[in-house]
Amino acid sequence: MFLFQFTFKSDTMRLQINAVRFTADQSLLDFIQAKLNKLDTFHDRIIGGEVFLKLDGADSNKVKEKVVEVRLTIPGKELFVKEHDKSFESATDKVLEVLKDKLVRCKQKRNDIFSPAITEAKSRMSDEEEVLEPDEL
Repeated sequence: MFLFQFTFKSDTMRLQINAVRFTADQSLLDFIQAKLNKLDTFHDRIIGGEVFLKLDGADSNKVKEKVVEVRLTIPGKELFVKEHDKSFESATDKVLEVLKDKLVRCKQKRNDIFSPAITEAKSRMSDEEEVLEPDEL
């Protein structure tokens, strides 16, 4: 099995791109890197990512579809998306749409935990626990 590996490191996210059983063109790698760097606008705490580029049907002489798999790591979670299409560029665009939605949902859940209403409810619960100490009963 031939694996072409290329690692990008930006200020915020480390991205590793793997081309399985073929050598990826530099323009394709740059395209994927540019697209995935835009994900920082949807979630500010992306740690890193791993991309696998595969040729579906590579065992035969005819390549049917191109597959892009992306695994993103954020604190406490790992997101995975896999898409097929006629070109790597269009499959990457599909992956990005799904990842944008997942990142927004994860960030929303994180923000909900720290919302003022939840913080206030937690403080009220701790105040009630302080009032009902076992010594006073």
